[in-house]
Amino acid sequence: MNVTEQARQAYAPTQVAVRTTRSVEAQLITQITSRLQRLSKMPTPDFPKLMAAIHDNRRMWTTMAVDVADKGNALPKELRAQIFYLAEFTDHHSQQVIRGKADPAALIDINMAVLKGLNGQDAS
Repeated sequence: MNVTEQARQAYAPTQVAVRTTRSVEAQLITQITSRLQRLSKMPTPDFPKLMAAIHDNRRMWTTMAVDVADKGNALPKELRAQIFYLAEFTDHHSQQVIRGKADPAALIDINMAVLKGLNGQDAS
């Protein structure tokens, strides 16, 4: 490679993907929801993997609850309260799934509704 080519590469415009907090949240919710869907549809569920997905979902919702409980959170107060309530519901329902008294469908539905909201779609 000659000097001219090195200079051209050094000063060439670079394209850096800009990731927003919203897009990172959407990606995480998508990954976890996809795992929950795939594992819950298996004819013979892989219990350890399903429990790991449930655990990751609970951690995500606990993190969101902590975030919206912070006084410095910029989301509207009503939305923060709704997210906190969903986190509480998710925790309770996850316990029911772990005990074999419920299935993960409600957790999947909640995540899908939140994803629609993050993507600017009607959640109904």
